[in-house]
Amino acid sequence: MRWSVLDAPLDSSGRGRGERRAPMALRAAGLVGRLGAEDAGAVDAVITDPVPDPATGMIGADQVRRAGRAIAARVNELVRAGRHPLVVGGDCALLPGTLQGLPAGFELWFLDGHLDFEDGRTSPTGEGADMDLSVVTDHGPAGLLDREGPLVDPDQVHVLGYRPTAGDGSEAGRLDPAIHVVPAERLHGPDAAATGRDLAAGTGPAWLHLDLDVLDPLVLPAVSYPEPGGLDWADLAALVGPLVASGRLLGLSLTDFNADEDPDGRHAERVVQVLAQVLTD
Repeated sequence: MRWSVLDAPLDSSGRGRGERRAPMALRAAGLVGRLGAEDAGAVDAVITDPVPDPATGMIGADQVRRAGRAIAARVNELVRAGRHPLVVGGDCALLPGTLQGLPAGFELWFLDGHLDFEDGRTSPTGEGADMDLSVVTDHGPAGLLDREGPLVDPDQVHVLGYRPTAGDGSEAGRLDPAIHVVPAERLHGPDAAATGRDLAAGTGPAWLHLDLDVLDPLVLPAVSYPEPGGLDWADLAALVGPLVASGRLLGLSLTDFNADEDPDGRHAERVVQVLAQVLTD
């Protein structure tokens, strides 16, 4: 599988946080070359408006919507040409735009330390990265997508690596019951590989969304919202390896690397090393 690396530096805080600089940092660490990937350039996905939109409760909603359209157009172009996009964020607010660019009828493998199932009323931050999974399953704020209904059926969504916290009970209560959840505690050691094999055994196309905060902050602290109890690098490789080898992947979105928390670049180098291991085997 040959990847097409597409930069989408969408930081939904609107404050220019380190996610905006993540594509540049990962490229500097050798991402394109280590993967033997095509350089698919970048989309204009910069968010500069830090003010929540009254209608949706989302920070910079108009800019997020515009960025989503740009991402969707480029992803659609790549997929139609038979390419496999690797969309490099940025944060998880890029997911709705990414999935809008795909043909209907796919599974979503959603690796994330959080559920991302808030909406404009419940989000503690107003960031689109709090709401991406709710938006793509048609439970989020209205008017953010260019089509009606869910981008992916909830029963085709697999949330992998979530860590419950004391403050997220209301968010967990909102989660569509059709969504499949495998918490991080069930993805360590042999369980990670077994879960990857089980998912890979399905049929039909799939999209892999990898929020790097699925990893434990002891192994990757360079994220904006770290949560203890996450996966280690070996767990991640064991889980993702079978998914890539399945031949089902349309592409991958990579989010939440905060370059500001990696001044010497060593964490970016480790991310690239592991991606090269699991995406090119």
